[in-house]
Amino acid sequence: MHILEIIAKKRDHQVLTKAEIEYFIDNYTKGLIPDYQASALLMAIYINGMNDEETINLALSMRDSGDVLDLSDVPGIKVDKHSTGGVGDKVSLVLGPILAYSGLVVAKMSGRGLGHTGGTIDKLEAIPGFRTSLSVDEFKQQLTSIGLAIIGQTGHIAPADKKIYALRDVSETVSNRSLIASSIMSKKLASGADCICLDVKVGSGAFMKNVSEATKLAKLMIRIGQSQGKNIKAILTDMDEPLGLAIGNSLEVIEAIATLKGQGPEDLVHVCAVIGAQLLLASQLEVSFNVAYNKLRQIMDSGVALDKLSQMIKAQGGDPEIISHPQVLLKGVLKEEVFAQSSGYIKKTDALSLGNAAKYLGAGRETIGDKILLDVGIVLNKKVGDQVKQGDSLAVIYHHNKGLLEAKAIVQSAIIVGNKPPKQKLIKKVI
Repeated sequence: MHILEIIAKKRDHQVLTKAEIEYFIDNYTKGLIPDYQASALLMAIYINGMNDEETINLALSMRDSGDVLDLSDVPGIKVDKHSTGGVGDKVSLVLGPILAYSGLVVAKMSGRGLGHTGGTIDKLEAIPGFRTSLSVDEFKQQLTSIGLAIIGQTGHIAPADKKIYALRDVSETVSNRSLIASSIMSKKLASGADCICLDVKVGSGAFMKNVSEATKLAKLMIRIGQSQGKNIKAILTDMDEPLGLAIGNSLEVIEAIATLKGQGPEDLVHVCAVIGAQLLLASQLEVSFNVAYNKLRQIMDSGVALDKLSQMIKAQGGDPEIISHPQVLLKGVLKEEVFAQSSGYIKKTDALSLGNAAKYLGAGRETIGDKILLDVGIVLNKKVGDQVKQGDSLAVIYHHNKGLLEAKAIVQSAIIVGNKPPKQKLIKKVI
């Protein structure tokens, strides 16, 4: 068996065997297959696709490339949530604390930004001192003591996915259903949670552009999870416009803190409550969706879950003072406003364009080794459907001059003023 034969086989639209997939994953993880050959195979998969059996084998091979956590000795019901990637998606930063406050154990392994989308780990690293790399023993101890830990992939958990994830980001092989599903599920199956909820984003700012494609992705991930006995659900949520108002790592941390203080934007609060309610139901802590949903909204409104966020920050080496003084995360950053050129209503706020604008500013990566700027990004002053007058501020760009002209032009064209649009459905489907 040789990697060139495997590349040629997928290039020619053939189905890879379990043994061939395991050979690729094992040897790429060990460094015996170089990035340029791995990129060639990823591109062949991106173009020609994989069937469900290949995708399941890919997910399981990546899971088995490292340790699989056993959290059975951690008291309580362990839950996890994962997003397929969006713009302004800071749900995990809010959801983790409110679920931990509700009595669940949130054992979350997250990723970095991918393409135009943000990553939870990058956001958390905007907090001074915050460690996203914990040993397995530290992870379990923190889950036992405070019921909440959000970590990045350690070198021992799905290491194949960690390498492939970074390579996909810089080789334009991100938005393929099989690659997305296997990447997400390899981590979810390795991280030891009992119940999993998948937030599958749909729209211009998501990898899945329509409900049909998103449904196929959700069902594929559910099939992978159920093949390993996991209690798993998927929710399709809208990503035609960014979630919330803030786009960018520090800016999204600030918005998450505001949301936990009862001051969050309605769309973010709603999505957090819906996803959280599904996990409370799956864990059998609640038997009614409405009761669970309202309970989580009340927790956000009251601010009682802020202490859980503070405990997690402190436990992982961060400075919990940012909860009281979040604006310190923006010290030294410059601001530039974007103004409405006409009066009317916000007809469209293109999430993909705004995600790319944030990347121009330095909030995302162009190459594997790029160092991102944690305090840059965009804050919207208006959402779709809001009325505006000519000269109103549509958005504020936070920058260090890098990419400002390009980003400002993109933001200006991405926010379209026109007639009042019909109301978008934020939750598309529950599977």
